[in-house]
This record gives sequence, structure tokens and C-alpha cells, in this order.
Amino acid sequence: MKRLIKTMMAFGFIMAMSTVHAGANIEAGKEKSTACAACHGAEGVSASGMFPTIAGQHADYIVHALKSYKSGARNNPIMQGSVAGLSEQDMADLAAYFASQTGLKTLKK
Repeated sequence: MKRLIKTMMAFGFIMAMSTVHAGANIEAGKEKSTACAACHGAEGVSASGMFPTIAGQHADYIVHALKSYKSGARNNPIMQGSVAGLSEQDMADLAAYFASQTGLKTLKK
């Protein structure tokens, strides 16, 4: 029974994450990304090791990170200020845009 409950909870979480991205708009994300460019680069590829490259990152991870900065679960004053005014739709759009860019590479074995 516990296994069934855990499975149902995991399925619910996956469905909730899918719903967040279902209405995401890459072009809207591109328009909203101008503030991000100062640190992360115009297309999400950082020119400095001080800031992470977010191009090519998984959209669900980007949404999770943005929400964590907004809630204070992740502590970074610059990011907290940057995300303070973002709506759920803004986060989904930004995540879709950066996820659609080329940046991060997966090593093949």
C-alpha cells in the first residue's frame, strides 16, 4: 500500500511539472530574458566562470531553481532580487527559452 501511495505521489508530481511547462512560450521567454543576459549571457551561455551557463539546462530544473530563489530556499541576493517579480508563466517561459538553447553538453560514454 505504501508503495502504491509513493507511486501515485510521484506521478502527481510529474504531472504537475508537466502542466507548468505545457503553456510555456519560447519567444516570450526570449523577450523576458534581457535581464538574465548581464550574468548568464544573451543566450544563456555565460562568459564568466562566476555565473553558470543555463543554456541547454532542463526546463523543469530551471523552473525549480527560479522558484527556490523566489521562496528563499536558495540564498543568493542577486537572483532573489531578479526573480522577485516573476510569475509562474514568466518562469515557465524563461525555462522554455533557455532549455531550447545550445549550451550544456552531456558526455557520452
